[in-house]
Amino acid sequence: MALAGDFIAGLIDAALRVEDPVAAVDAFFALWRDQLAESGFRAGCPIATVAAETNDDAPQLARSAAAVFARRQEALADLFVRHGVTEQRSRRLGVFIIAAVEGAVITCRAEQSTAPLEAATTEIHGLLTHVLHEHPKAGPQP
Repeated sequence: MALAGDFIAGLIDAALRVEDPVAAVDAFFALWRDQLAESGFRAGCPIATVAAETNDDAPQLARSAAAVFARRQEALADLFVRHGVTEQRSRRLGVFIIAAVEGAVITCRAEQSTAPLEAATTEIHGLLTHVLHEHPKAGPQP
């Protein structure tokens, strides 16, 4: 699970290197869209699979999955905080975006279409554009 978490974390880190938070999230969703299309809709998040299949016999797997999701959410939250969004709102956005992409990937696989991911991308793009317009960039943090 650690390798899978690191792989996806690498995808997120690459997307977050873009200075514009909206472009960073768009790039993250585009990475998933490309992975799905290139794999014939076989690609998916192994962490989500583990989380969905974990039972009381393997609580350590649930904890590991939760830690991977938390790391992704924190990376996004940190990006939004750097751009002037409050910490509380940034954390909620991080959770929301990860939940949206995970749900969209699963739905894309079921439908054999990128339409659910594209819909999520469009809505999140609009939301982030609005949120970041409300909070002008904070500038470099000391």
